[in-house]
Amino acid sequence: MSGSETVTPPLIAVAHGSRDPRSARVVTAAVAAIRARRPDLDVRLCFLDLNAPSVDQVVDAVAAEGHSTAIVVPLLLGSAFHARVDLPGILSGARARHPRLTLIQSDVLGHDHRLVGAVRDRIVASGVDTDDSRTGVVLAAVGSSDPRANDRTRALAPVLAAGTRWAGTVVCFATSAEPTVAQAVSLLRSRGVERIVIAPWFLAPGRLTDRLGTAALEAAPDAILADTIGAHSSLVDVTLDRYRTALPAIARAERSA
Repeated sequence: MSGSETVTPPLIAVAHGSRDPRSARVVTAAVAAIRARRPDLDVRLCFLDLNAPSVDQVVDAVAAEGHSTAIVVPLLLGSAFHARVDLPGILSGARARHPRLTLIQSDVLGHDHRLVGAVRDRIVASGVDTDDSRTGVVLAAVGSSDPRANDRTRALAPVLAAGTRWAGTVVCFATSAEPTVAQAVSLLRSRGVERIVIAPWFLAPGRLTDRLGTAALEAAPDAILADTIGAHSSLVDVTLDRYRTALPAIARAERSA
């Protein structure tokens, strides 16, 4: 490799993976947007499960091409099992196979307020004005067995509502926690909300977002379903920020090697 590889190591974007083909299509489009923003950067997409290429396949290819460093950016909204256990375990095995390759895992995308802003944009794109005081928003997330993680997600509701005149903003969970989407809709109705918007706190559509949408329409047949975050410019911004923030760790790892 040339010396420039040390300055700009590849960005390995790791998505969750899904049996739903829409998910991979949307994530692929998001990674294409990252490449378009940074054509100088080698950006590669892989998946933790259910889709190809796998993390191991991409890391093996990076090593085979002679790269000495790479930064792995988890395209995940939460720092749960996949980010804290699953992916580090995969990367540990990869380091054992490729001792000359320095792999640095960045922080997850997380609850970055720019991504909350992207959700707000998706709501507006669904036809809802930020000044519409008749509207209530349900921010629909996955849910966790960790109550602290759910509390952090609930804290996104006022962030999403900031700068709007919406009548209410409530977080609901698809799994593991309450309120459910039906409970959230009922809560907003009790506050006199006339129009309900379901805003997915998901990067891409899949079975869970479909389940949320079905439950929402059962509770409020006239509910509006906003799109997932997808290839929003803020997703590109946050991903590249996670990459840049991880760059100094490359130099530290090389000094200590």
